[in-house]
Amino acid sequence: MIRTLAVKKNREAVIGVPLEELRLEEYEWAWVDFDAPTPEESRLLETYFRFHPLAVEDCLHILQRPKLDYYEDLQFLVLHGLDPDSLQAVEVDLFLSPSLFVSFHMTPMMEMDEAWERVTKHAGSGKVRENGPTFAAYTVMDKLVDQYFPSLFAIEDELADIESQSGEESVEDLMHQVFELRSKLLKLRRTVVPMRDLLYRVVNSQHVQRHGHHAYFSDIYDHLLKLADMIEADREMTADLRDSYISLNSNRMNNIMKTLTVITTIFMPLTLIAGIYGMNFDHMPELHWRYGYGLVLLLMFVLGGGMVLWFMRRGWFK
Repeated sequence: MIRTLAVKKNREAVIGVPLEELRLEEYEWAWVDFDAPTPEESRLLETYFRFHPLAVEDCLHILQRPKLDYYEDLQFLVLHGLDPDSLQAVEVDLFLSPSLFVSFHMTPMMEMDEAWERVTKHAGSGKVRENGPTFAAYTVMDKLVDQYFPSLFAIEDELADIESQSGEESVEDLMHQVFELRSKLLKLRRTVVPMRDLLYRVVNSQHVQRHGHHAYFSDIYDHLLKLADMIEADREMTADLRDSYISLNSNRMNNIMKTLTVITTIFMPLTLIAGIYGMNFDHMPELHWRYGYGLVLLLMFVLGGGMVLWFMRRGWFK
């Protein structure tokens, strides 16, 4: 689907102008949005708009890393949105010139719809009219970045739930949840950090500084800096939780091994006595004692009890 917005020189905004009737010299600026285009519609990037073949190739061969390229009077940007369910990056390509703004994305996106509604609502007035394509590009970037926050907040809520666990779940289950959260944070980081680097380049570009748009894109850059810091803080927290659970599990295993060692040590002399008197040799005088059986049991009981008391005084059962 292709949707168009054109702003006339008298500030009148026209929505839905067919491409064959869109003559830029008759309008102040225009926005053409390729929303999940068909292959025939995608070919218009090269046949109708005559964009650079390398930029068109980047649009059609997803997924590209966020970047900014210059082609004569045209700026080409590759941005990343975010799928809230899978946390996978979704590519959005922007073509920006003084009088034309073209956006291209292979899948329908809520962020693009919100940006479209905001721009079309105020297309003929205020900052939208004055800044034209640049303000539309800012709006798209702002909506894409704003979508990162709910996904990160959801991860932080899961992290808070893990921290508040009061022993209902096993260490293995908690470790599985921690590693799953680290995987989600890694996916989010792979999207946020390249976008942060891209916005740093945009903010420091001559085009932004020359036309007075620095404050707008700096605001997006600040959001990305905050997101990156939050992700790193959450990753450190999950690392601390992971180390704590590993230490807890190791301490638990040490206690189990200590208990088994104490039990084995207690039964070692008892096993020795039972082994000696279980050999059944004919010339063992103790085998024929009238009270030999009771004396051996008493010896084993005293020996085992004495070792238990000695271990308790040594603190081995704490």
